[in-house]
Amino acid sequence: MAGREERLGAAVYLRPVGNPLPLAFLALAAGTLTLSAMQLGWVSAGEGKDVALVLIGFVFPLQFLATVFAFLARDGAAAGGMGLIAGHWLVIGLVAITSPPGSTSKALGVFLLGASSLLLVPASASLATKGVAAAVIGATGLRFAFTGIYQLAGSGGWADVSGIAGLALFALAFYASLALSLADASHGVGPLPIGRGKGGKPVESRPVEAIDREPGVRPLL
Repeated sequence: MAGREERLGAAVYLRPVGNPLPLAFLALAAGTLTLSAMQLGWVSAGEGKDVALVLIGFVFPLQFLATVFAFLARDGAAAGGMGLIAGHWLVIGLVAITSPPGSTSKALGVFLLGASSLLLVPASASLATKGVAAAVIGATGLRFAFTGIYQLAGSGGWADVSGIAGLALFALAFYASLALSLADASHGVGPLPIGRGKGGKPVESRPVEAIDREPGVRPLL
């Protein structure tokens, strides 16, 4: 009938994308361990520019890549968390590489305190479905907050607190990456708990009217 649109169905186009979180968490583990090593005095302050190069050249690119693929996988919470964390590492590295060795920056401290609180958003959004990822994102926010306080206070005591928090985050991120990798290898059920909750309803259980306006779906021509 003229002027009348007849909807025959919907075509769903799937893009095969691997889970980017194991890579993101391994990069996070490497970054927090390297920064903790400097904060705890295992690496001299004179090597601060080398630490900055690690953060800029290794940690940031891998976490940025994980962010892109998390968006492609339509996991907005994980993508937001990884993107914010990647930005943190880039800023820390750029400030460190352009500052005198061993110095602190109040501007960086203010940024870290403010930006670390933003991680509460993706951590909260991930809590119901990805418990271990939510824990890593939340712990990362706390670690950056401690680093921000150290930058503002310039106290060696806060450097130790931040460094110890970084070591704890290293262990948590390593566990999360291992658990998620084993779960992926076992097609969703691994030997280590990952706090995975219930997802949304499967596509086949929903009417076409509820699907055909979602991203990646279009009516049949």
